[in-house]
Amino acid sequence: MAFSRLEKALMVLAGINIAAPGFNRAVAKATVSALARVTPPAVTATTGLAAANPALTGAAIGLGALQTEPGQQLLDVAAERGRMDRIRFENALAQLTQVTLPKAKKRTKSKFNKMVSTGMATVKASTSYGKKGTISNSKKAFKAVTTTASKILKGGKTAKSGITRKLGLAMRKLL
Repeated sequence: MAFSRLEKALMVLAGINIAAPGFNRAVAKATVSALARVTPPAVTATTGLAAANPALTGAAIGLGALQTEPGQQLLDVAAERGRMDRIRFENALAQLTQVTLPKAKKRTKSKFNKMVSTGMATVKASTSYGKKGTISNSKKAFKAVTTTASKILKGGKTAKSGITRKLGLAMRKLL
């Protein structure tokens, strides 16, 4: 009959080489019984110490298990897993902190605003509200431009003469 995993682990911890040729259950029983006869006082003392300080006992057993070849493999696997987890965490953190700003759309001018811009340029080029290139009474000029633009957008007629005619003709080109 084969050894269970628990039996194999206990024998390895006890220092019994179960991989030796000719080692079977009968030899294992004989070895364990011989150990039990030889070391009962030591086992009793060790058990008392272990019961008195379970944290220290657990640490000692853990350190002993990690000194074996499977324990070292376990440490290597844990180190690799930790490294991969750190990389994944850093990537996730970079993605969370990276802010993508939406591209701002250029606002389009309305027809009215285009007409007003054209009208103000026409007023500035004429001599109606001051000399060419300047506007002396900007409020009056702006009022004339906006009323003309509003009239043209509503389908009104252009004026017969004057600056409002020039404005109306310039604005009609935008329609």
